[in-house]
Amino acid sequence: MTRMSLCLAVVAALAASQPLLAESPARTDAATHTLSAADTASLDAVLKGAWRDPGNVARDGFRHPKETLSFFGVTPGKTVIEITPGGGWYSEILAPYLRERGQYIAAVVDPMAVPEGRSRDYHQRGVDGLAKKFADGAAQYGKAGIVKYSPTAPEFGPADSADVVLTFRNVHNWRSAGQAEGMFKGFFDVLKPGGVLGVVEHRATRDVPEDDRSGYVGEAQVIALAEAAGFRLDAKSEVNANPKDTKDHPNGVWTLPPSNNHDAADAAKYQAIGESDRMTLRFVKP
Repeated sequence: MTRMSLCLAVVAALAASQPLLAESPARTDAATHTLSAADTASLDAVLKGAWRDPGNVARDGFRHPKETLSFFGVTPGKTVIEITPGGGWYSEILAPYLRERGQYIAAVVDPMAVPEGRSRDYHQRGVDGLAKKFADGAAQYGKAGIVKYSPTAPEFGPADSADVVLTFRNVHNWRSAGQAEGMFKGFFDVLKPGGVLGVVEHRATRDVPEDDRSGYVGEAQVIALAEAAGFRLDAKSEVNANPKDTKDHPNGVWTLPPSNNHDAADAAKYQAIGESDRMTLRFVKP
């Protein structure tokens, strides 16, 4: 082979290798962030907090808050926005954990941004309940914030202002309402470059239609939504997986605990399964 031929062969080999070098596949579980000893002690103390509802504490074995928050890299000093926290299951953990250093913000649907009637009343009760929870527990929630957003034009704060956005078991609702794309765009906009979007969602066996009423969503569908908004999938975890979940229940995920929407005669069957099988995905804003 001549010197020129050798050079051309080397250049071709390097060019062919570029797509492989550019690939950054998502990692699994080993990518969990390691908390410092101080942060671990702080989170452990919060998880044992007397302010936590005993019914919520009973769910720790299914929801793995310590492992989940570690995987998402949630540590004191960060600004963390939780999307639609409901009754405040994670608020009871996140707000006290971030109280001394950092900021916890609960993003809730603005009741005035939805049609008058049952929907508005439902969201108003949610806002009032969360505000009361924070007010009654000022020692734990004193710095917690609430931001209201329109589900059709969601904004969660100033652009590039948050370190972490978290959503737990919400994507199925946004898909069925035709709001998922806008929500993920809102997450992308509010996060700083390098910021993390953490998603936990009921995991379907395969892709499901947008109008599916089971509560489950295909993992690939969630990844596609995030990537379309500009995110990069950074890592997956199986910390919230449940292989006992057959995903064929008569009332979808609500058949299982904690909703337990099933015949009384089937209680033992569904208690043995436990809560749903869930994907746990970490995305990064480039």
